[in-house]
Amino acid sequence: MNKIVKVTKSLIFSQQKTIFSSAILIAATIVVARFFGFLRFRVLASYFPKEQLDIFFASFRIPDIIFEILITGALTSSFIPIFIKYKNNPKELRENISSIINLIFFILFLIILTLFLFLKKIVLVITPGFSPQKVDQITFFSSILLFGQLPFLILGNFLTGIGQANKFFFLPSIAPIFYNLAIIITTIFLHQLGLLAPVMGVIFGSLTIFLIQIPLLFFDGFLYQFVLKINAAVKEFFQMAIPRILTVIVSQIDATIDLTLSTFLKAGSYTAFYLAQHLQLLPVSIIGMAWGQASLPYLSDLVKEKKEFELKQIVEETILCLLFLSLPFAIFFIFGRTPLVRLFFGGEKFDWEATAVTAKTLSYFALGLPFHTLYYFLTRCFYAFLDTKTPFLIGLFSIIVNTFFSVFFIFFLKLPVFALALSFSLAITLNTLSLFLFLTKKIKNINYSYLIGETLKIFTAALIASLPSYLFLKVADPWIFNTRYTINVFFLLFSVALIYFFWYLFFSWILDVKQLYLFTKLIGKAKEYQKKIIELFNQYD
Repeated sequence: MNKIVKVTKSLIFSQQKTIFSSAILIAATIVVARFFGFLRFRVLASYFPKEQLDIFFASFRIPDIIFEILITGALTSSFIPIFIKYKNNPKELRENISSIINLIFFILFLIILTLFLFLKKIVLVITPGFSPQKVDQITFFSSILLFGQLPFLILGNFLTGIGQANKFFFLPSIAPIFYNLAIIITTIFLHQLGLLAPVMGVIFGSLTIFLIQIPLLFFDGFLYQFVLKINAAVKEFFQMAIPRILTVIVSQIDATIDLTLSTFLKAGSYTAFYLAQHLQLLPVSIIGMAWGQASLPYLSDLVKEKKEFELKQIVEETILCLLFLSLPFAIFFIFGRTPLVRLFFGGEKFDWEATAVTAKTLSYFALGLPFHTLYYFLTRCFYAFLDTKTPFLIGLFSIIVNTFFSVFFIFFLKLPVFALALSFSLAITLNTLSLFLFLTKKIKNINYSYLIGETLKIFTAALIASLPSYLFLKVADPWIFNTRYTINVFFLLFSVALIYFFWYLFFSWILDVKQLYLFTKLIGKAKEYQKKIIELFNQYD
């Protein structure tokens, strides 16, 4: 047992040396976390109809706004660069980071208290198409989440930031797995309580995210202090964070508009939008978010050391790697949309109408999937330059575009909920292309012909590979697999994915796509980790 504990500790606190190894570790744990995340959705769809799920998902809108402002806004853009800046001075690090954490929690307390006093009025404004009974339920569950979920979730994400700043990615990456497990378990065993069961699971899960990462506080020498000093570091933190916070506020207004518009559509429309959006986020998380999280410490180091050539090279190769991994997912999500939705969300209470609407919405989300994947990396490039203003202004413009198209599609063209996904794809495409163009002003001598040429080859390989895969899907559904059963839907998709994967690699090889050799590196990394584990066990013999 002592040997296992030592090996586990060595693995958990092993520092990653490259963006690639960090991204692999994060992506691997995200795959597992997302698996449990979609298992959570399937469990919810098994116990609650789409009309009730509208209430459950809408209850997160207000807590999510606060979380995104304080964490996505402040933490991802400012916390890690500040932590790295003062890392070599333990006294200043403890004082500055503790002051930032304490100030964020003071702001959180004021926000929660204010929201609680006016919660029902706010819910009425953002869900005008819902009945009074639904509004009351959303208000009740939102208040529970504000007090029970947010504090632990924000604490846990601060620990995540400390871990990532020190290039420890294991504990932060596995924490969401236990979050989803808590929701699944409470829903299964306490579903007699109605929607209160998964809400309680969310609270337990948030507590788990915090508790599981506590060891990060003791390993890197950082010691929390109950201190609040508005010094130069804190001012610098907020100077960097404010533009990003404004970006998040605007994006959350945009997400709230999606909720508001969906309340005017058929019952279950918001559930279809919400589930399709999260399914689209599966490859975005595994590829884009993982690479984005892993890249920031390394990009910050390169900018700090003024290694311009290495920075340019990393940006070019990362963009192509992200496109090589995300483009086939986008095409696969378009032609395999219906069985995908059936597999992930086809619970007992999730009827065929809900499946069809969610599948169509997913296909429109897939149009912007490659750009959404690139978005996270490109924004981290700006954060490495300590520039949060440019992503804010670009994000503001693209969100205005998104809102315009959403309102136009729903109220003027009278389109159903898939129109919200289409407007999102148009906006994220505009956002990502604009980020890249402005980034080229900071990173000189970008090889445009190389990027365009490789991108066209990747797209061609992915598109051609989809043709035999789609043909097999259409033939196999009625003639080989009886897809009335979930297990057969799984085997169908697994078979189609294998065929698509094979042909994609084959055509990538034919077209000489250089990113194909990424898979060779992946296999090498897997062997490297296997060897490392064996060496650790031998070390403690």
